[in-house]
Amino acid sequence: MLSVVNNDGTTESGSLMDDLVREGARRMLAAALAMVFKLVESAQARWRAITAPKLVALVRAGARFENGHLVERSEARAA
Repeated sequence: MLSVVNNDGTTESGSLMDDLVREGARRMLAAALAMVFKLVESAQARWRAITAPKLVALVRAGARFENGHLVERSEARAA
């Protein structure tokens, strides 16, 4: 983005430094969003479908699973 700079170092929208900082922030945000998109896209390739939807309620209720097996509360305290 090109700006016309007045003799006192200001532009129509404020100082030149403010414009430069804002433009840099916009570019960093765009790069961060692109990076997040790529990370989620690559993680999605490794996601597994839920094959036991009935177990989702247990997980939401706080149940613990180890190596795919439900751990009873008394066993969890002993460990």
